[in-house]
Amino acid sequence: MAAPWEDVLRDAPALREAAAVAVDAALLEGVLMRTEGQPNASDVVNYAPLTLLPSTVPSALFEQAYAVQQDFNLLVDAISQNKEFLEHTLASTIKVDDFTARLFQIYMQVLEEGLAQSVFLGINRSDYMFDCGVDGTPALKQIEINTIAASFGGLTSRMVAVHRQVLKVLGKSKEASRLLPNNPSQGLALGIAKAWELYGSPSAVVMFLVEEVQRNIFDQRCVENELWNRNIRVIRRRFRDVFEKGSLDDAKRLYMDGQEVAVVYYREGYVPKNYDQQNWEARLLLERSRAVKCPDIATQLAGTKKVQQELSRPGTLERLLPGHGEAVARIRATFAGLYSLDMGEEGDKIAATAVAEPDRFVLKPQREGGGNNLYGEELRQVLEKIRDSPERTSYILMDKIKPQPAINYLLRAHSPLQASACISELGIFGVYIRQGKEMVMNEAAGHLLRTKAIEHADGGVAAGVAVLDTPYLV
Repeated sequence: MAAPWEDVLRDAPALREAAAVAVDAALLEGVLMRTEGQPNASDVVNYAPLTLLPSTVPSALFEQAYAVQQDFNLLVDAISQNKEFLEHTLASTIKVDDFTARLFQIYMQVLEEGLAQSVFLGINRSDYMFDCGVDGTPALKQIEINTIAASFGGLTSRMVAVHRQVLKVLGKSKEASRLLPNNPSQGLALGIAKAWELYGSPSAVVMFLVEEVQRNIFDQRCVENELWNRNIRVIRRRFRDVFEKGSLDDAKRLYMDGQEVAVVYYREGYVPKNYDQQNWEARLLLERSRAVKCPDIATQLAGTKKVQQELSRPGTLERLLPGHGEAVARIRATFAGLYSLDMGEEGDKIAATAVAEPDRFVLKPQREGGGNNLYGEELRQVLEKIRDSPERTSYILMDKIKPQPAINYLLRAHSPLQASACISELGIFGVYIRQGKEMVMNEAAGHLLRTKAIEHADGGVAAGVAVLDTPYLV
């Protein structure tokens, strides 16, 4: 998949000029992050890390990823409503993974009390890589689906303008005009706005639930500003604010500082370090409320790695999506090999294979946010240590995807300009809304391309490894 700017990669002065243009364009367009030194202050900011040039993506695989997104939205929603499936699938995990167990405990408590929530909003992002099989033909393979706090929909909405400018400066105006428009922040905001409207209280607010450290605030502001433009009030609060000032009335309406909350949009709460005892109590309060949670706790559980592995078993998709044969086929076509490490003969066998051939696999814990997966020698050491212990059931094994690297330049503040062999990951944002049993909205809402140097096995943009990119379809 040669890019139509291979000639430029040999022109050092032109690349230096283009890099300066790219940095200024990123600052001009608002592709920004706060600094590590001052993560909660916006008076010192820098550009978010990005590629100098767009990366080539096979157009057939790009179209396939978009075509299957509504199917994945349906699947996530179906899982979130299937108590028996979640109970059965997570039974072994909750015995050994305290974080998943705490989420599951809240899920069961809220179900027993009876759901106060009647409108359900899902914002997810399904991530893929392009696997070059034995014959070298690239195939779309799903890495994971993120059902909580799926980020970078805002900043990626501004990346096309940056790369258009760079290509023009490099004398590639024709190629610049071929970059696809992309605005996930608008698509995500449309979903939140529709959920707010269906909640049915014009004076109620949307609450962004945010982390203590907010380096990625501008990504969230892109979505937030779309809501303000529709005259929907937005407040930003942390778990501890909810613990201290959140309350429910008799009808289980949620109030923060005296304001009724229609929608809670989680940009936090996806890893154990987000929680102490107070934060768990705040999460329970939110889940018990009538407010539309994005996601509700059942949908967060639907995004666990253990669920992903269970979906790959023969017959599972058919049971979850009866009568959706074509959707099932489209979904299954994106699956890489996924294997259970549950105790028993099947788990023993796959654990032994992975210890013997660690470079064939990825070992994944039940975590979101990047930087958690284990590869190669590290995978072998961990599996050898836990292979005879129930602790292994808190992980799943997945075939390692082998994409074709391409040369690009990764621009980071205070880093030298140097060529790297890179691989990319394509994410498609999905938005759906269900009211009672009726699906009111089900859409693909834009894409995100992230690229990293091949020496980094794992990690996203927020984890400091991948950088923002734009697909150039070939």
